[in-house]
Amino acid sequence: MPRPEITDLYLIDELLTDEERAIKNTVAQFIDREYLPIIGRHFEQGTFPMEVIPRLAEMGVFGANLQGYGCAGLNNMSYGLILQELERGDSGLRSFASVQSSLSMFPIWAYGSEEQKERFLPGMAKGKLIGCFGLTEPDFGSNPGGMRTRAKKEGDHWVLNGTKTWITNGSIADVAVVWAKVEDGGPESIRGFLVEKGMPGFSAREIKGKFSLRASFTSELSLQDVRVPDRNVLPNVRGLKGPLSCLNNARAGIAFAATGAAIACFEAALEYASSRVQFDRPIAGYQLTQEKLADMLQEIVKAQLLGHRLMRLKDEGKATPAMVSMAKRNNVRVALEIARTARSIFGANGITVEYPAVRHMLNLESVYTYEGTHEVHTLVLGKAITGLDAFS
Repeated sequence: MPRPEITDLYLIDELLTDEERAIKNTVAQFIDREYLPIIGRHFEQGTFPMEVIPRLAEMGVFGANLQGYGCAGLNNMSYGLILQELERGDSGLRSFASVQSSLSMFPIWAYGSEEQKERFLPGMAKGKLIGCFGLTEPDFGSNPGGMRTRAKKEGDHWVLNGTKTWITNGSIADVAVVWAKVEDGGPESIRGFLVEKGMPGFSAREIKGKFSLRASFTSELSLQDVRVPDRNVLPNVRGLKGPLSCLNNARAGIAFAATGAAIACFEAALEYASSRVQFDRPIAGYQLTQEKLADMLQEIVKAQLLGHRLMRLKDEGKATPAMVSMAKRNNVRVALEIARTARSIFGANGITVEYPAVRHMLNLESVYTYEGTHEVHTLVLGKAITGLDAFS
């Protein structure tokens, strides 16, 4: 029997269907051949490789787990495998796909009118239209219910005023799914608005000076008396259920995907340690390095099993927010720890873009925070365990 790939120590690939395995391999080949050769330069320059968007669309990445409207209609396991391979390339690439699929296309697909679905989703699936998700504000991140963005009804339009920040894809988006409070102030006062590029009063400013997610567009959205027609309001959801369901959908993919960054760091560190000779032998032959590698692989396998089970449960309609929080909380934390450990194996070389560890380490600092901070997911689990809400 041939020796399995070391990062698949528990033969998890054997649990996949032939279709799931083929999808994973297709995206993995794209990452290896087309993306990894260019990501170091883009990370260093703080740019996003726009030329990869058509290739992602061609592979059916955008809205991969949605049915109809030009989407691939794959299961959640396949979507998770796609995101894992994109994350193995870079968090910026996976963030682009996550936001396009789970945070922009999903709310239109789940809560939009038929006219909205027909108008936006086919173009988004083809990568012709780019979306973003406007929820976080300068003063309200973990507490989205406190948002200050307001929407006032005037005839057959709504007038939006407010600011959204840390918005992935914001400065290149053709449509922003913006969440705002309508003036009645009731418990279901939050509505979703499809704000289109070019609407008067709507602008996006790219956030500069990032040390993390450098190969990604991150923006601040400004809405100053933006008139949004009734036909651009999501009709089938009200209240925090709308944005939170989108986030929960995205978090499952991120929890699965984070293992890709961990695998990239582990494989690079193993290759380096096997060839880096100090005191007349490879550093992989020393006990301290082997302990680091063993700890890294152990956490990768555990994260793989957690992610695999989550996606199977999601496909069966059994996944709960607590399950998603556990997977996101564990898998992103261990991926960040693995990136840091890998960086130490590279020594001084580990701080350069030539090797992937520090790039993934810096990116994962953002992933650790977004889509629910580590602390928020701790409290979600705490409530599931005790029945007591520690948020207020």
